[in-house]
Amino acid sequence: MLSLALLATALNPACAKEPLKVFAAGSLTGPFTVLARQFEADSGEPVQMVFGPAGLLLERIEQGEPADVFASANMAHPQQLAREGKAIPPLVFIHNSMCVLARPELSLTKENLLAKLLDPAIKIGTSTPKADPGGDYAWVLFANAGKVQPGARELLEGKAQQLVGGKNNPSVPAGQDAVKYFLEHKQVDTFIGYCSSRETTPDTRFTKVTLPRELAVAADFGLTVLHPRSGSHDTAYRFALFLLTPAAQQILVDYGFSR
Repeated sequence: MLSLALLATALNPACAKEPLKVFAAGSLTGPFTVLARQFEADSGEPVQMVFGPAGLLLERIEQGEPADVFASANMAHPQQLAREGKAIPPLVFIHNSMCVLARPELSLTKENLLAKLLDPAIKIGTSTPKADPGGDYAWVLFANAGKVQPGARELLEGKAQQLVGGKNNPSVPAGQDAVKYFLEHKQVDTFIGYCSSRETTPDTRFTKVTLPRELAVAADFGLTVLHPRSGSHDTAYRFALFLLTPAAQQILVDYGFSR
């Protein structure tokens, strides 16, 4: 009976179907987890999600790790894969922006945000530049601050702690959200990150403040399909097109992204 069952499995294409492998920026974890399940239910195609800092995901793809779709927190990384002949030219599939997350006792507002960040007593956390676009965007914010107030860029870059998104960041207990963990344990007072979230409901333990216009940083998230590893690549294109549908876009909006 066992040998017959194994034979039946080998002859059944559905059982042997290799999952679609989607590399996606960590900031997409919430909505893409939902979207992957919905795509599987609608298409019958299995999806394997791989989340992480987009710069490190790019590195893994360039080193030969198989991937079918790459959703990055910037356009630069998928554009690089296209230049290298590994992927089709990317497109912007959703937008994001930068916010500052803070403990409520700081009384952070859009109006006092720069003054608070420049306060020597207030500790700032960021993601890791180059490894994670979130860190790159934080450094753009610092450059914008330097245009508003001389010396601000150097001061902010000097005090920023790169806590997430890299290869050698401080460890956190398993299952903990790293950013919230560092805020809760007062390693930092503020964290510069995306306005989007991994949840659809705000975390009332913290204050999230959008940047004033003079500091604002926009983030265009790029999507590309990698050239096929083998056989048909139709599923990868169907998934990419699915992400552009109004229903999928609304799910992304529900998590704090913008069309």
